[in-house]
Amino acid sequence: MLHKTFRKLSLAQKLLLYIDNNKPILDERAVFSDGTKEYRIPCEPKANEQVKVRLRTKKDNIDKAFVICNGNRLELCIDETDELFDYYAGEISLEKEIIEYYFEINLGSFRCYYNKRGISREPNTHFNYRISPGFKTPDWAKGAIFYQIFVDRFYNGNESNDVVDNEYLYVGNFTRKISDWYKYPDADSVRDFYGGDLKGIIDKLDYLSNLGIDVIYLNPIFVSPSNHKYDTQDYDYVDPHFGVIVNDGGEVLNDDNPCNEYATKYIMRTTNKENLEASNQLLVELIEQVHSRGLKIILDGVFNHCGSFNKWLDRENIYKNQTEYDIGAYESKNSPYTRFFHFHCRCEWPNNTNYDGWWGYETLPKLNFEGSAVLYNYIMNIARKWVSPPYNADGWRLDVAADLGYSQEFNHMFWRDFRKSVKSGKDDAIILAEHYDDSRDWLLGDQWDTIMNYDAFMEPVTWFLTGLEKHSDEYKGELLNNHKAFFDTMTHNMQSFLTGSLLTAMNELSNHDHSRFMTRTNHMVGRTNNLGPEKANENINKGIMKEAVVIQMTWQGAPTIYYGDEAGLCGWTDPDNRRTFPWGKEDQELLSFHKEIISIHKRYQALRTGSLKYLYGEWGVISYGRWDDNDKLAIAVNNNDEERSFHIPVWELGIRDSQSMERVILTTRDSFNTDKEKYEVKRGKIRLTLPKYSAIIISG
Repeated sequence: MLHKTFRKLSLAQKLLLYIDNNKPILDERAVFSDGTKEYRIPCEPKANEQVKVRLRTKKDNIDKAFVICNGNRLELCIDETDELFDYYAGEISLEKEIIEYYFEINLGSFRCYYNKRGISREPNTHFNYRISPGFKTPDWAKGAIFYQIFVDRFYNGNESNDVVDNEYLYVGNFTRKISDWYKYPDADSVRDFYGGDLKGIIDKLDYLSNLGIDVIYLNPIFVSPSNHKYDTQDYDYVDPHFGVIVNDGGEVLNDDNPCNEYATKYIMRTTNKENLEASNQLLVELIEQVHSRGLKIILDGVFNHCGSFNKWLDRENIYKNQTEYDIGAYESKNSPYTRFFHFHCRCEWPNNTNYDGWWGYETLPKLNFEGSAVLYNYIMNIARKWVSPPYNADGWRLDVAADLGYSQEFNHMFWRDFRKSVKSGKDDAIILAEHYDDSRDWLLGDQWDTIMNYDAFMEPVTWFLTGLEKHSDEYKGELLNNHKAFFDTMTHNMQSFLTGSLLTAMNELSNHDHSRFMTRTNHMVGRTNNLGPEKANENINKGIMKEAVVIQMTWQGAPTIYYGDEAGLCGWTDPDNRRTFPWGKEDQELLSFHKEIISIHKRYQALRTGSLKYLYGEWGVISYGRWDDNDKLAIAVNNNDEERSFHIPVWELGIRDSQSMERVILTTRDSFNTDKEKYEVKRGKIRLTLPKYSAIIISG
């Protein structure tokens, strides 16, 4: 019988098996370990501490287990056993340096290895578990629900601070105040302002609390001429157009006046210290109210580059002839700020435009930290300032963080010092970086806490569910519904994270740089400038959207909602993804679903910090489990346009035949259902029949 079973196995499976008289076949599906609190104790150990690592195997299935740590081989002992599994454990003595480890399993003369990739015949060190002694991400951020706000488009709480028509010239044209809140953004709309501000966020804190979020992430709020504010003008102050305008600056001039005179109102509004101090104080009020609700708030730091309006460069002469400000580097080589930028020719003053711009943009001058210790220390003080009293923000999201500096060596040094500066201001502040591709070199415990999780969340989820990449610029039919590509990509990219970084990673479906996920459900390639904004609303599939949110709320990491996604907002990539929040026009069914799924996420600790294991996959179907000592949940998604039936091996989560499981939620294209339904466990599995475009969560 044993040999009959062996003949049915694939070649890859046969390589992982060993048969020796009455010895059992290694049950590779039972083998498990990770860096969560059930399998590493403590999960985030300190320097010079003992850490227990554990390996799970099928009960009475193996002869010996070892942990190999930095070349040392330690035999493990059975630490615990139950009806299904043996748990082997051993202790590793840490020092201060980062360590790597993996497991070896012996069954007779058969030997195999286990790490983040699973079972293999030969060790693959790229997927080893890693511990950085002393590195700890904030507990409040592990599995937390983040909510991202693009401030100008969220809610206008104070019309007196609005940017007005022709207030100033920006990137070749004049500003516009958009009076119709529901107007779609134009393809070229960087100068268009809808009036959202910090007071608007304060006014909507009850909405956010009722939604169930834990953390607010604000796109940039510091003084800047653009609506996105990724071209900072002054790092020390909140923009009065988002804050408070005490001194208005008079009337806007007529069209007959020279262009530079249009800046009169802007100069008064954005450089007057009364306005600036009042705006900073409004941020204090916002953060205090956020904290009073038990929520956190993080700010957006843009430190790779600033804007040409910045007081250090002052290309637009905003600060020229103002006695309280020094002359800018654009105007004079004697400026105290000339070394803040990298000028290629030092003989063209005044009006020297021969400086480095990020990606060549003159409006985004790159900051030359290597050339100025003064600049370096200034930004370190800024890093500490906003997380310290009286502001007390809870951390930073860092824009294009890997681009900072002119060498990788300098970049890493900068972020090490930045970390020290931030943590000296608030030790549990989070440092969360924007980065594409492998972030391993920054996630060693001494630089960033975590990242915006494109490679190990947004990209694989959007390819599997929609066949589109995150900008809606490309469609790949071979990736749509490809469960194997989904699991393989997740496995490959999740290996870059330390456990604390993974559990705090920003898992987004949409954001300010990419198309809205709801629009991607139409499987259409396009942008607003070639298809128009209305097309972004057509042929959308709310079933797919809800599948994505179920994955988001049950995967390892911090689910991050881009404002308006919960209300059904659509949009192509930038700038159409920056539509205003549809107050009064919300999709009530989708909003109710978000409240329910957020509540489920917060009800089960396993969804915040528990283990994750792939359970089953077929074309258009994925299933995985999340569990810890208290909770055991199975999640399944059917992204096909027809019903699917299949079995899920819930025994791999520790569910026994004597137990049953209960439905927590079922989503479909048209609705969601939280009615309870029992599922009997037979031979370690439950049978599911899922409607088209649906997702389910089951607890046991």
